[in-house]
Amino acid sequence: MTDSVGALDGLLIADFSRILAGPYATMLLGDMGAEVIKVESPAGDDTRTWMPPERDGVSTYYLGINRNKRSIALDLRRPEDLRLAKELVTRADVMIENFKPGGLTRFGLDYEATSADNPGLIYASISGFGTAGGASLPGYDLLVQAASGLMSLTGDVDGPPYRAGISVFDVMTGMHAALGILAALNHRNRTGAGQHVEVNLLSSALSGLVNHTSGYVAGGTVPHRMGNAHPSLFPYEPLPTADKDLIVIAGNDGQFRRLCAELGLDDLPDDPRFAGNEVRTRNREQLRPLLVARLKERPADEWFKKLSAAGIPCGPINHVDGGVALAAELGLDPVVTVGTEAHAVPMIRNPITLSATETRYVLPPPDLDQHGAELRAWLAAGKDADQ
Repeated sequence: MTDSVGALDGLLIADFSRILAGPYATMLLGDMGAEVIKVESPAGDDTRTWMPPERDGVSTYYLGINRNKRSIALDLRRPEDLRLAKELVTRADVMIENFKPGGLTRFGLDYEATSADNPGLIYASISGFGTAGGASLPGYDLLVQAASGLMSLTGDVDGPPYRAGISVFDVMTGMHAALGILAALNHRNRTGAGQHVEVNLLSSALSGLVNHTSGYVAGGTVPHRMGNAHPSLFPYEPLPTADKDLIVIAGNDGQFRRLCAELGLDDLPDDPRFAGNEVRTRNREQLRPLLVARLKERPADEWFKKLSAAGIPCGPINHVDGGVALAAELGLDPVVTVGTEAHAVPMIRNPITLSATETRYVLPPPDLDQHGAELRAWLAAGKDADQ
């Protein structure tokens, strides 16, 4: 349907997902060349109405995760629309959905039914808490942030738990879904057989908590809130300067020695209290004031330039606009314009760079059922129709 060729060119994805995890996964795949058909109910993806903020009356939440897709609105309760949905899945390489587990069975769009008609189908299911005891639980990111333990780690030491500033596990689960789909496609390339890819927010959360869940299951330690401090590294947190906080990191002994040299504290790396990461971490309350006393002699921007030039990890605490500006300053070209003229939408670039098959930015996020007429005609024309 497009002239742009990418790494996934020729793959057809039937996207029955909505909100965040599924649409994020399919946008990533669409950026890499897959043809994504977004199947929506007549009411549309919930995120179309999630505003403010908005751009020209459209939710920027929706805009941020739905480029490189075509939209068709189908009411699965209507026989003709259900027939078209099944026809689409029969032709697709990949189907992705995030209905409650079992929710598509009554329509004959579950994995067992669809794979019988399309044995090579990669069928990806996203849920909140899996298909066993948690099948009936709604899959909202905030619930999983709470239930997984993340919120117990976020916030001031003596303060209440906080959610992360983004729907971190929705995004993470979307990436896991995309990874699972690509793995299943590679298996199909070898065997010709499709399979069922299942991901859920809670499992992605426990995997994404990495050192914290490992500390519990392997070390018997239940982590707790530490504000901006790191449980296993110091310094690795914001430290005050003459005007504002600066992130300062010493990830190993060499970095700590260079940091002390730049601060004029050459004796500290050989002090037995601070000579290695483990003792620095245990004695952080003794070390912090020594570092802060020197950092407060200059403003943050001066220290950022000086320490960075010495190869010491550090950085400002920006607002989002500052993060985008920094990426632009570093030559990362973070913003791409998708679409033309009145339909042009500025969006954040796909984070993956492929040297031989560039990511594409062809289709702006579609209006509800924007491509419904052409897709209905294509589906009605039979499997031999030109995509």
